[in-house]
Amino acid sequence: MRLFAAGPSDPQIITIIVLVILFFFAVIALAVFARYFRLWIQSKTTGAGIGIFDLLGMTFRKVNPAVIVRSKIMAVQAGIGEEHGVTSKALEAHYLAGGNVPLVIRSLVAANKAKLGDLNFKLATAIDLAGRNVLEAVQTSVYPKVIDCPGRSIGKESLDGVAQNGIQLKVRARVTVRANLKQLIGGATEETIIARVGEGIVSAIGTAKLHTEVLAQPDRISKTVLARRLDAQTAFEIVSIDIAGVDVGDNIGARLQADQAEADMRVARANAEGRRAMAVAEEQEMIALIEENRAKVVEAEAEVPRGIAQAFQEGTLGIVDYFKLRNVQADTDMRTAIARVGSTTAGRKAGTTA
Repeated sequence: MRLFAAGPSDPQIITIIVLVILFFFAVIALAVFARYFRLWIQSKTTGAGIGIFDLLGMTFRKVNPAVIVRSKIMAVQAGIGEEHGVTSKALEAHYLAGGNVPLVIRSLVAANKAKLGDLNFKLATAIDLAGRNVLEAVQTSVYPKVIDCPGRSIGKESLDGVAQNGIQLKVRARVTVRANLKQLIGGATEETIIARVGEGIVSAIGTAKLHTEVLAQPDRISKTVLARRLDAQTAFEIVSIDIAGVDVGDNIGARLQADQAEADMRVARANAEGRRAMAVAEEQEMIALIEENRAKVVEAEAEVPRGIAQAFQEGTLGIVDYFKLRNVQADTDMRTAIARVGSTTAGRKAGTTA
């Protein structure tokens, strides 16, 4: 009689372990297959060439497999394959660099349909990583874009220029541009185009002798602006410049002349006021000089009695001579008084006659 039941042998244990491991891997394979089955079927049926292990590797590399597969399918269906540089590795690299993979593929498809040979996958990814909308650039290259000049960002309704005769002209223009894909990276934007066109319009108006010449031939403005090649080093190519309207403004020349005349008059007044102030100052100086001379005369007259007294003491002047001098002085004072009275009477008669 047996007390214990016989346990499983070693081969049986190994078989069970192998079956468990196989079951575990089968579950993992089934989960992976179930997750990527739809993408794998789409890739195989469309000829995208992305395998199940490629999809699994994308997951490990933190890449969205759905984005890569759909973008590759879109490219293959449009006739853009690996010979054009569109590989799954290149798409993954652009995705990891932060680029917009579907937008790049759509731009390549649009460029291929429009037969634009300037755009390839390398240039498209560079434009996308530079922050530009590559699809919008392709659309602008196919369908030219119209830019109003001046733009709304400037806050003005027209571009103001002054002809040589002083008349102000207000111009509104519309600039038709096409995207230049080769210069899209590092090229100037719409603001530069608006600024250059505005500068050219103002310069063209300034070279006209009469404002009527511009009103009679508005196309001379567009011809002058187009001849300057204002689209150099920009992301656009100017197709045409159309003058939408020309209005006559103020007479700037007459206003400037009036302002200049007013300024000249103010300068003349200031100069006259300066001369008047100098004359008044000179008059005051003369008055002060007269008073100074009068003081000197009084001082000199004060020395006369001293001289007479000294002459008496020295005996060079006698009493008779002194009284003769006083008589002469009295006679002089009397003549002076008579002369004053006569001049006053003559003045009164003249006033009464008048």
